[in-house]
Amino acid sequence: MGAQRHIGVPERRARLALRQRLAGGARAGTPEEVADALVALHGTDPATVYLAVGARLADPARTVDETGRALYEDRSLVRMHGMRHTVFVFPTGLTAVVHASTGLAVAARERAALLKAMAAGGAPDAAWLKEVEESTLAALARRGQATAAELAQDEPRLREQFVYGAGKSYEGLHTVSTRLLKVLGVEGKVVRGRPLGSWTSSQFRWAVAPEHPELDAAEAQAELLGRWLAACGPATEADLKWWTGWRVTDVRRALAACGARPVALDEGTGYVAADDVDPVSAPDEPWAALLPALDPTAMGWQQRDWYLAPELRPHLFDRSGNVGPTVWWNGRVIGGWAQRPDGEITWRILDEEGVGRETRRAVETAAERLSGWVGTTRITPRFRTPLEKELATG
Repeated sequence: MGAQRHIGVPERRARLALRQRLAGGARAGTPEEVADALVALHGTDPATVYLAVGARLADPARTVDETGRALYEDRSLVRMHGMRHTVFVFPTGLTAVVHASTGLAVAARERAALLKAMAAGGAPDAAWLKEVEESTLAALARRGQATAAELAQDEPRLREQFVYGAGKSYEGLHTVSTRLLKVLGVEGKVVRGRPLGSWTSSQFRWAVAPEHPELDAAEAQAELLGRWLAACGPATEADLKWWTGWRVTDVRRALAACGARPVALDEGTGYVAADDVDPVSAPDEPWAALLPALDPTAMGWQQRDWYLAPELRPHLFDRSGNVGPTVWWNGRVIGGWAQRPDGEITWRILDEEGVGRETRRAVETAAERLSGWVGTTRITPRFRTPLEKELATG
């Protein structure tokens, strides 16, 4: 065996530009192509999905209609719980892999926690909950899509309340519908449906999850990790553990099973997909992008120094580690952006290294591109960050 090939920062940024569909020549034709390239789009903030897609489409004017079509008409994309107990949007064909690789263990904990909380709060038992669950799923199948309130019309027991955290500072009344639908989502039985409002709305209907085969957990982990390395490799073991939320033993087993190849990175050993060891050249043209809060590229790795200078983090992240809107230039974060109350897209460069007129013109073009398809829609990130709040009110 020879020495591991070293992949430096310039090549990592080139891979990011091409694999993440951000360079001009790498942009996608459909939201499905974007999701397939990125594996997962953060779905906690509804606007993030559309903004992440729009930043990567060759024709961003189609963003809202085409993403809505994929999510709610063709169902080629699905919003569901995935890694780290977080809501993502996945290609529908990947739902079985996500469920088996990450959902099953979390689902068992969530159901146990619900039953424990109900018992402590004086609510009915597991047999009662099972009856309510089956009745709810049957009602949802009849309706196609429904809100929790609509389902409670068919199954009144969903309105049952119980005391959560009795005697604690966080004591409060919980409704069975809210907790049960969350558990069913993690278990892969229901998914988010069409929102009640516009594409920025965070109030969703529910729908029965697409049917999928039950896969072996270890095989599913290997497939998911291989897919992610193809999109985001190279990555360190710490990156992989953080992104998946798995135990380190699961990560190492999946690395071996998918045939991942070790490479040398500036911060230590990294991994690429089995057939991805050849050098990757930078895009032909320089590029700029305005990416949204929680964008999968900005949040893709735990170790981020190769694309985001540490001194920028206090400005661009909230206290929980959620990234805000970012400005990119040739594979690195150089600043942030926001939308003002009048709809204007405004931005600020924080890292001036290598930034000149060309950079500023490219960023301005990216801002105009974003403004052109967002139009009058007002976007406020769910998790506010210091620079975003300053720019939005400045």
